[in-house]
Amino acid sequence: MMTEPQTPRAISGTIVFDGAEAMKGYALNKMCYSFNDAANRAAFLADENGYCNRFNLSSGQIEAVKSRNALSMIRAGGNIYYLAKLIGMLGLNVQDIGAQQTGLSVDDFKAKLLQAGL
Repeated sequence: MMTEPQTPRAISGTIVFDGAEAMKGYALNKMCYSFNDAANRAAFLADENGYCNRFNLSSGQIEAVKSRNALSMIRAGGNIYYLAKLIGMLGLNVQDIGAQQTGLSVDDFKAKLLQAGL
């Protein structure tokens, strides 16, 4: 029995990581997976551009990495589970990511959390 192709599910304000996003982000996610090896983490930190080029990242993916913006990395096809190691290597933490998601400064985001009792 043949089924009709499904329309991608839309969730307002969210990038749904589906097959198309996986294909778009393949190089970025492959690079992030390589960071499971400490030698690869050191190589990236020593020469970010060279390391990104080694994995054939697109110019948009390279710019997302350079900008240290997790949301840009996700928009470039990055999967948050693969990006987690890279984000940590770049010195970002969960509060930095929350601030990016809400459009607040990190200090304002922390204050918002405290105000909410979190």
